[in-house]
Amino acid sequence: MTDWEKQYLIGDTPWDKGRAAPPLLELLDKGLPAGWEKGRILAPGCGLGHDVRELAARGVQVVGLDISPTAIQRANAYPKMGAESFELGDFLDPGWQKGRKFSGWWEHTCFCAIQPAQRPAYAAAAGALVEKGGLLAGVFYLTPNGPGEEDEGPPFNVSITEIEGLLAPWFEKIDGWVPTRSYPGREGQEWVGVFCRRWQDCIAE
Repeated sequence: MTDWEKQYLIGDTPWDKGRAAPPLLELLDKGLPAGWEKGRILAPGCGLGHDVRELAARGVQVVGLDISPTAIQRANAYPKMGAESFELGDFLDPGWQKGRKFSGWWEHTCFCAIQPAQRPAYAAAAGALVEKGGLLAGVFYLTPNGPGEEDEGPPFNVSITEIEGLLAPWFEKIDGWVPTRSYPGREGQEWVGVFCRRWQDCIAE
């Protein structure tokens, strides 16, 4: 298991590019996802919060969450852009989930960073935390290790089929595309997905 706090303390954070994810900007240029302007959005694994601040600058009330105290401390040191906040916590922890609801969810490099065995718990957490009718959107890093290469991570490889299958009990896909904007080196390796939280679940919650 990766010690994320240690990674921040020693400065070994190659995932941090110092700016919001280009696919997020592409998504927002299409228009703010429906409902995101009305409630709080969760951004799990937010790191230093570049995406969070971009969303806040667009009028979104967004909560950036991370398990690294140093990441949260540094995220809080940036000037505020709007109604953003940062919180230390683990969204996979049922104790943290208890009593919380969000009107949406932004995913960026969290799904590929956790252990693949934790992905069903990720999907279940999203299903529990996003209000019915709310939108989960994200840029999913599909093949960080390259197609056919040994899957050494994090980040770990993932497929669109796996993402859609894991989310299907709670979410319906309403859009998906390969972004035209990416960080250098990620071209063609990412996928933007937008999912709506079902009003009726396929499985018991």
